[in-house]
Order: sequence, then C-alpha cells, then structure tokens
Amino acid sequence: MRFLPVGPRTFLAELEDLDQTLALFDALLADPVPGVAEIIPAARTLMIRTAPGVFADGRLASAILARQPAPGTPPNARASETVELPVTYGGEDLADVAAHMGLSEAEVITAHQEATWQVAFCGFAPGFAYMTCDDARFDLPRRPAPRTRIPAGSVALAGRFCGVYPQETPGGWQLIGQTEVPMWDLDRDPPALLRPGVRCRFVARRAEVHPSAAIPQPRPAKGLRVISTAFPMVFQDEGRPGQGGQGVSASGALDMGAARRANRAVGNASDLPVLEITLGPVRLCADLPMTLALTGAGQASVAGHSIPRGAAFAVDAGDEITIDPPQAGMRSYLALRGGFRVAPVLGSAATDTLAHVGPDPVTAGAVLAPGNHSAVAVVAEGIEPELPQPGDLVELPVMLGPRADWFTPAMIRHFLTQEWLVTPQSSRVGIRLQGDAITREDAAELPSEGTETGAIQIPHSGQPVLFLADHPLTGGYPVIATLRPEALDLAGQIPPGARIRFTARADFAPITPERPA
Repeated sequence: MRFLPVGPRTFLAELEDLDQTLALFDALLADPVPGVAEIIPAARTLMIRTAPGVFADGRLASAILARQPAPGTPPNARASETVELPVTYGGEDLADVAAHMGLSEAEVITAHQEATWQVAFCGFAPGFAYMTCDDARFDLPRRPAPRTRIPAGSVALAGRFCGVYPQETPGGWQLIGQTEVPMWDLDRDPPALLRPGVRCRFVARRAEVHPSAAIPQPRPAKGLRVISTAFPMVFQDEGRPGQGGQGVSASGALDMGAARRANRAVGNASDLPVLEITLGPVRLCADLPMTLALTGAGQASVAGHSIPRGAAFAVDAGDEITIDPPQAGMRSYLALRGGFRVAPVLGSAATDTLAHVGPDPVTAGAVLAPGNHSAVAVVAEGIEPELPQPGDLVELPVMLGPRADWFTPAMIRHFLTQEWLVTPQSSRVGIRLQGDAITREDAAELPSEGTETGAIQIPHSGQPVLFLADHPLTGGYPVIATLRPEALDLAGQIPPGARIRFTARADFAPITPERPA
C-alpha cells in the first residue's frame, strides 16, 4: 500500500486492485481510525479526509496500514438489493465496443445483459455509480477524446466499469445505450438509485416513465427583488460535506472567508446562506426595511451613495441597491440580517452548479424572502482584503501530488515556473488555465479516484484545470498538485486575464507510515 499526499488533511491510500480497496474500506468502517472524517472509495484508492486538527501524516498512515486485511481477503458481501434497469441499446460507441471485445454488437448486448453488475462506489456526479462484473471482456479503454456533451441516461463502459450518466455532462466513456430511469431524484430517499453494494441487471426494453403531479408554487413573498443581474446568482453556505457515498461534493462558497464575514457583519450565524454574486452589475430593490452587508469583490451603493466594502447598511422599503462590476476580484457575498428564506437540500442551501443540487440559480424577477432567523449584535470587521485584477500575477501555494510522479522532473519544474493564464472558460467547477502544455511520456490511463477541492488535474490537452468547490467527486486524469487550503478563498477570486504561478514548499514524496513507538 502507498500513501500519496493530497493536502494537510487528505491523502490517498493506493492498493493493487478494486477488491483490496473495498476490503480495506470495509475494515475501516468496521474499526474506524480516530480522526478520520470521511473515506471516498474508488477503483484502486481510498481518499481519506481527517477531522479539523488531525493531520494526514505518517502516524495516520500507520494506523490505516494496521487495519489492512490479510492478502486475498475478499470484500464483505454487499447489499442484497437488485435493480432491473431497462435500456434501449444502440449507443454511439456500440460498434467500437464490439470491435474492442471481438464480438458482434448483438453479442455485446447479450453479454451486457447476462452480467450481474454491482456498484463498487459512487462519484463523478451525484447518482453516478461505478458498477463492476465478473466478465473480464468489459475491461475497455476510455474514448481517445472525451465528448463535451453526453445526454442524461446514457449507459456507458470504461475500465471494467459500467455507469449511467445521471445528467447531461461531458465525459469520456464508451456509450452503448440509453435509459429513461432517473439515477438521481431528490424526491426519492435516498436520492441515488444505484448505491454502493446494489446489484443491477440490464434488460433491453424502454422504461415506462410516469409524470408526477405538478406541485403548486407559492406566491412570491415580499423581500429583496432582483431587478437585473448580468449573471445568475447562487445561494451558498458552508456546503454539504460527508455526502461522498452518493457522489455528492461539498460545494459551498468559493470565498468562504468573505461569506462568513458578510454574515458576521449583520449579526448572523456564520453558516447561514448568503447570495454569491459573480461580477455584475446587479440591481436589487427592497420591499421591506432590512439590513444588508456586501463582502468580497463588489461594492454596493444606495441612491448613488457608496457603501464601504464589508460594512452593514440599512435600507428602507423602495430603496434600490446597485452592485457594479468590480475592478478586482470575481465574487461578492450579500448577507441579510436574519438570513434568507431558502430550503436546504441534503442539509445545505449551497447550489452545486455541476451536480444541479441545491436551490435554483437566482435571476431577474426573483424575490428573496427574509428568513427571520435570530441575529446578534455586530462588531465591525475592518478592511476587506485586496483582490487580484486582470493582468496581475498571483502566486498560489500547492502540495505536489498525489500523481506528481506521473510527470518527469522537467515537467514538474515547468508546471511550477510557468505563468498560467486564467481563461474566460473558468467557473465554479474550476479554473481553466492556458500555457505551454504539460506532457507525459506515456498515455497510461488513471483509474478513477477521489479528487479534492484545489486539485490541479492535467487532461490530455496538457492545459491544467484547478478544481473549485463544484468539482466532480472523482476524476480520471492525473492530479499533479493540490492547492493548499489557505489559498482556496483567493483562488475563487482570480478573474480571467490574471496569471497564476504555483509554488511548492517541498518535492513530491509518498507518505511513509511511522513505526509504532
């Protein structure tokens, strides 16, 4: 077993195969290691996150190594539930899959139906299940180039796994069919149809989909009306950690410090939802007297009078609030004293834009009603931090790994010395960077494994992607380095046109388990 660094509170435990990985996962669930907060299983790794104040270091690695089952120990028997999934075969890659397997298309379909597929783990997107079977012929490569759009319900194969895309998304798996059965439904308990341990049998027929009754929508309440906004706004809070078993990332505010300062400025608890505003301009109108605060990149004005950044301000009914596009930074956070009335999803009001989990984005015409939660006295927070502008060079500290050893020392130096341009294609999912490509000496595929917020993934193009809060839970491209947690807020404020240089305190090295004293 190898232990690969990800961050101060995260590492990967890498094993030989899926059975060893699941056997260790079972052992850690049966005999938990103190200080471990969450475990994300994948094809050959466990991503292990620790509780605050607990380091992912050699001591923790030693405790996990001590729980490793004896060689050959099979995973525990998984759940007994079996789901029958209707599929219409004829996906775009069915002919290519048949050629890879040395079968006819009809024989591929027969083999796919005769296999019993079992969910090993979930990831990539909520409800996306990685299913395995005993038929080794299904050990197939990903497509040479991923598609930018795969329809929801697509049944796909890659790397000994079968999966069903729960929503429209990019992806690189081989498509063989389509199902209309929803993989992810928040009206279901649990929302994910396919969960770890569940068995699945595929049958060649169309699904019968029955429309649900329309739910009457409540009339808009009085509150803060959105007159106009250049980009959709989203509610954010501290996120929904601990949902990795269903393939759900934590999400949450990109600049968590700014979100918490906004709440504190109006006397709210720090975890109440705030409105995350990207760039601007935004125009709002108060239907009621209320107290607000804006932190982060933007500056509010009322009746032409500018409000100091980060300061609480009161408005009367009929007052209009304007937030102009910022000169520096990307995102602003608007808090309302007493909070907004917004329904949580899976314990959080955060909107995950990749997974489509959480409240709908806020656009023109919306009315944001007060939550009327308890609030306390406030203390002035002081000056808001300086934020980067287009053209600025921003240095971000990283920890090399977990897959830095997939790249030559020359490529690591290139990664650390390059000034990477932030492109306009960046979003809450991640910052897409542009520069001289990072290359590898081989085209080996990485089995899917957990990814942390701040992971810097290197796809086939060689142009890095810096994952932010709405990133996929698992990924199949090597992560050369991971942003240190203290730099995440700053990363969420870097605008297109700025440049990034990554810095590392130490060379890459696997974590060595400490010998017991």
